[in-house]
Amino acid sequence: MQFSTQRADLLSALHSVIGVVERKQTMPILSCLLIDARGDHVVITATDLELELITYCSAAVGAEGSCAIPARKLFDICRGLADDAEINIDIHEGRARVRSGRARFMLSLMPGEDWPRIEDFESERRLEIAEATLERLFRKTEFAMAQQDVRYYLNGLLLSMRSDRVRCVATDGHRLALSEAAVELALDEPVEAIVPRKAIMELVKLLESGSESTIALQLSRNHLRIELPGLKFTTKLIDGRFPDYERVIPENNDKRMTANREQLRHALSRAAILSNEKFGGVRLSLTDGHVTIQSQNVDKEEAEDELSVDYHDTPIVIGFNVHYLLDALAVMSADELTLDLSGENSSGLLQEKDREDSRFVVMPMRL
Repeated sequence: MQFSTQRADLLSALHSVIGVVERKQTMPILSCLLIDARGDHVVITATDLELELITYCSAAVGAEGSCAIPARKLFDICRGLADDAEINIDIHEGRARVRSGRARFMLSLMPGEDWPRIEDFESERRLEIAEATLERLFRKTEFAMAQQDVRYYLNGLLLSMRSDRVRCVATDGHRLALSEAAVELALDEPVEAIVPRKAIMELVKLLESGSESTIALQLSRNHLRIELPGLKFTTKLIDGRFPDYERVIPENNDKRMTANREQLRHALSRAAILSNEKFGGVRLSLTDGHVTIQSQNVDKEEAEDELSVDYHDTPIVIGFNVHYLLDALAVMSADELTLDLSGENSSGLLQEKDREDSRFVVMPMRL
């Protein structure tokens, strides 16, 4: 195997796939990238056995072949070279030789034949959706996914599709994020899939928010594949039953506070400085036209702030995890938001004012 390519082209390709490679591996080959030189390009593959990402890089191929090269070492070498550098990679004396100008690097390698593949993908459905729409839905919900929860089905995001709508839902048992968009999909019946957390985190980085492109989604019983320009993304799906999330969304919250999103976000951020590091609790005290935000930590340090809001109902005092509130506010774009409540022991429902396509539920805390 021998090829040469421009540093910018190779670095861009490596940057797209490097997030798949875990720093600690049970199998040494999983810390590598499969480099497959063929024709006028190089195919670069990364996998962790659950997620596979394939990208391409234009190259002048002198000798076709494949090998597995340490991923992060190759990535760091490319980052350290000059912007306009040309990189030549070949196999020399059983190792991968990387050359650029006067710089020489010799890396260990493994045979390309030993590369582990995700089991054969047999697409059962192929759907097309706007890239910007999918990026927005993922971005507005991914923060609520659980991390390493024993309820494994929470360690991912529910992708729910029907002929006129696509919806994303994530919850960790303490909060819930739901976002949906009206679309036209070629579906005879609803389809649901739980996409693992790591796959969603990688997709949020790969999808472009301002894109006008349409991308293809392919679904099988156990896999999801998304094709982007120059990229093929395949992930295993979580085999489980997602909770009945619609029962969690409160419908009888009759007390509504309307507030400026940025003012509330800044006030909560200030209160978070002196909140309990472990629980992050803040107390919201709503009275006619005002909300008072209070926090206290184990050292008896206190913070208090007051905002003018649109609230004209029975006074209510309720506690929330401040970070859950801030996460929801961070993915909103409207100038104003609403917080619907029914009592101090009931969940709060956050929404952008005059928009119902995204809903955020936060469980209360006892303070």
